[in-house]
Amino acid sequence: MGPNILDRIKGWHLKKTISSLIEKEERGEIIVKKIAEQIEKISERAKDQGKMANSIKNVESIFFKNPQGLKLLERIINNMHPNCRKKFFGDFLIRASVLRPSGYYKYEKKYGCPAPYTILISPTMRCNLRCVGCYANQYSKKDDLGFETVDRVISEGEKIGTLFYTILGGEPFIWEDLFKIFENHQNSYFQVFTNGTLLDEEKAKKLQKLGNVIVNFSIEGFEESTDERRQKGSFVKIMEAMDLLKKYRVPFGYSICATRNNVEEALSDKFIDLMIEKGALVGWYFLYMPVGKEVDLNLMPFPKQRLFMKERRDQLRANKPIFLIDFWNDAPWVGGCIAGGRRFAHVNSNGDLEPCIFIHLAASNIKKTNLAEALNSPFFRGMRDKQPFSKNLYLPCQVLDNPEILKELVGKYHPYPTHQGAEELVNRFFPCLTVYSQEAKKLYQPLWEKDKDKFPERRT
Repeated sequence: MGPNILDRIKGWHLKKTISSLIEKEERGEIIVKKIAEQIEKISERAKDQGKMANSIKNVESIFFKNPQGLKLLERIINNMHPNCRKKFFGDFLIRASVLRPSGYYKYEKKYGCPAPYTILISPTMRCNLRCVGCYANQYSKKDDLGFETVDRVISEGEKIGTLFYTILGGEPFIWEDLFKIFENHQNSYFQVFTNGTLLDEEKAKKLQKLGNVIVNFSIEGFEESTDERRQKGSFVKIMEAMDLLKKYRVPFGYSICATRNNVEEALSDKFIDLMIEKGALVGWYFLYMPVGKEVDLNLMPFPKQRLFMKERRDQLRANKPIFLIDFWNDAPWVGGCIAGGRRFAHVNSNGDLEPCIFIHLAASNIKKTNLAEALNSPFFRGMRDKQPFSKNLYLPCQVLDNPEILKELVGKYHPYPTHQGAEELVNRFFPCLTVYSQEAKKLYQPLWEKDKDKFPERRT
């Protein structure tokens, strides 16, 4: 048997063992111990077995080599209803992240690159809030993607081996067919980014029953910061929604748009402790990007604040049992930029396939072609050929760190804009982004020289 078959057999065994354990055992500390034993066994057997061995190493590094890893794992188990635990460990952690279905290997053989780890989908751009700096503006129901289109995209994604889907917007819970999608794709795992204001008891019960969804609440920090950017009362509603999901043991996290004004607050001990107390298991940190109709460059964090985020994140990971993801500073772990179908791509509400949630340009529309073909347009392939865009993997981004790359790609492949003002990244804002990137390089080069040996080749 070839290594791919061996990988899948071992991954299937791990999934079956852990799923069986979760069904039979309620005590978190016992489950933690048994999972550790199983990971150790499979890790030994999977040595030199390619991607599966690397995936298992990633799981080990999060849960078993991090000072807070076992506490985090126990929090995950204790904060999840058995339905949710079964789906999280079996379908997300093992099947989507380690095992990979056969279509994943067929796709790689045909196109010369692995299938994306996740596909981002914005089925609607409608939203009940009007947040400062958000690119979701005035949209109506007629602008939504239809259920049939979203259902087909996910089915095509599953066929090529992508079993993890990120649902955004707009506000996803406005879209009437959201739960129907979750129900139709019970073997895939979903994460939803939401403002939290539309979650109620009925939806919490549905999420508990389904088990295949983790919810991420968009928040800016404490009440004043959150309500200032969103609208008065938003923070209280988010806290109530967190309490509701904690009651039903539905997994959730939070998402921060890091601006010049909230970086320190959103990474403070006080804020992180509040999120842990509420029950959050994961925290996402994204830099404010100059995209959308009403760009405010004064919201962009300074490069020195971005470096502070990295240093502070390291401290928190060593001392807090919560999984923090710093979208830019964590780039070395995945080999740099993951856009253009390398590890993700974004289907917007019009069906345009964008390389990144922050790059509103496209060369294909999934209403006119299938997902695999769209992922391999000349524009996307050209982008992947240039990745990583810098030898310094702390500088992954073709917008903030290497703006000349995006300008070159746009000039060569002529993608069409998918939102008003999309071209400004390579026109009006290009000089500003060039200055920003030069300052970031000066700050991050000494750090990369110190850390680069920690990150082996991570192209796949």
